[in-house]
Amino acid sequence: MASNTASTAQFLTDKDVAQRYSIGRATVWRWVKMVPEFPNPIKLAGCTRWRLEELVVWERQQ
Repeated sequence: MASNTASTAQFLTDKDVAQRYSIGRATVWRWVKMVPEFPNPIKLAGCTRWRLEELVVWERQQ
């Protein structure tokens, strides 16, 4: 039986990301455009989300 790692992935909204870093939502989108190392969001069923695991990796590199 194959393991499905996607089912354990956690996804954050721009509001969640902003709260995580104590910044405004506009700053999250500014980082997407201006900080090449910042994780890109993905589209899920018509909404935009960030993978928590990618944000954690980015945090460790800072």
